[in-house]
Amino acid sequence: MEATAFEDYTIGSTRESFGRTITEADLVAHAGHTGDFFPHHVDEEFARSTPFGGRIAHGTLVLSVGIGLLAREINPLSFSYGYERLRFVRPVMIGDTIRTRATIMGKQDDPKRMDHGRIIERCEIVNQRNEVVLVADHIRMVQRRTPAGGSQPGAAQSRIDQLS
Repeated sequence: MEATAFEDYTIGSTRESFGRTITEADLVAHAGHTGDFFPHHVDEEFARSTPFGGRIAHGTLVLSVGIGLLAREINPLSFSYGYERLRFVRPVMIGDTIRTRATIMGKQDDPKRMDHGRIIERCEIVNQRNEVVLVADHIRMVQRRTPAGGSQPGAAQSRIDQLS
């Protein structure tokens, strides 16, 4: 685990996951877990009659797998605050391989927590043809080394010192 404080993030920096192929088992398991048995996902005969020509992965499946692919790096000073601007841009078919690209788009003060800041991370999930299939802005809360407007070291610096 590497502790990265709010001040250490750079706008424009990018990280990318490895790829993972979406399988029929993924669709079946996701339908069972969520109760979403919409025929576009589970009924091959119906799905063939749609403009997609076959079954498509649930958007929530693509989101969860795509974001999960980025979870190989754990920052103990950061937690997810949520997602904004989520869009399902293109369908993901059984057999497509997806990977996720995350770019730091912005940094903001948090109005309620002076010892944290918000990192806005644009997450683009792409297929094997490098086409964006899903995009969302991930809002992350990250501890500061020094609280906003203050000069005393914050909890993040103490935590970094403990982890070093």
